[in-house]
Amino acid sequence: MSDLEAEKALAAKRAVDEIQDGMLVGLGTGSTANYVLKYLGKRVAAGLRITAVPTSRMTEALARELAVPLVAFGGLSSVDLTIDGADEIDQNLQAIKGGGGALLREKVIAAASARVIAVVDSSKVVRRLGRFPLPVEVFPFAAEFVGARLADLGVPVSLRLQNDDPLLTDQGNHILDVAFGVITDPQQTALAIAAIPGVAAHGLFLSEIDTIIVGRDGAVDVRHADRS
Repeated sequence: MSDLEAEKALAAKRAVDEIQDGMLVGLGTGSTANYVLKYLGKRVAAGLRITAVPTSRMTEALARELAVPLVAFGGLSSVDLTIDGADEIDQNLQAIKGGGGALLREKVIAAASARVIAVVDSSKVVRRLGRFPLPVEVFPFAAEFVGARLADLGVPVSLRLQNDDPLLTDQGNHILDVAFGVITDPQQTALAIAAIPGVAAHGLFLSEIDTIIVGRDGAVDVRHADRS
């Protein structure tokens, strides 16, 4: 296991310690979230009683393999705790997410959660967001239009592909990856993207994350958002 993978695993294990009996838990998507599921599966096997909501079909499949009890989000309005990864996160706990293609579900479940923990390795902590391309989930019929509007912001835009065809999200949408380089004003960028008709969701998570757990040098750093 590489150093970064070890950091992910360490942070994930610490995050799973936050889960208590009776909780409804949101399960993220991606490589770090898979470590969360691994440790959660062990706690469930040892007697922890929880129910979980997956943010993607991929996460759902792994949760079933690990015998983690699941419930569909469609009949719910709130979640106790969601644990997910991030592609980038800054010191203010603002993040870019959606590299795994599940940003719409991730955003909805995060918004419904009383608490959201982001679990990352040390390479994901940045001074300013934007080095990682920002995913924007769009309705397929509007992909060309939205892409043109995003390009008007003066940044490269690319349609995410899978086997030479447009990638389809679990919701049947496409993803545009926007290479900002540096996002100087995340709030204004989020507003500008959300205002484009045809956008289903963007990968800027600016106020959803309450706690970050970072694996670093064989230990974990835990930081909470300042909501004052």
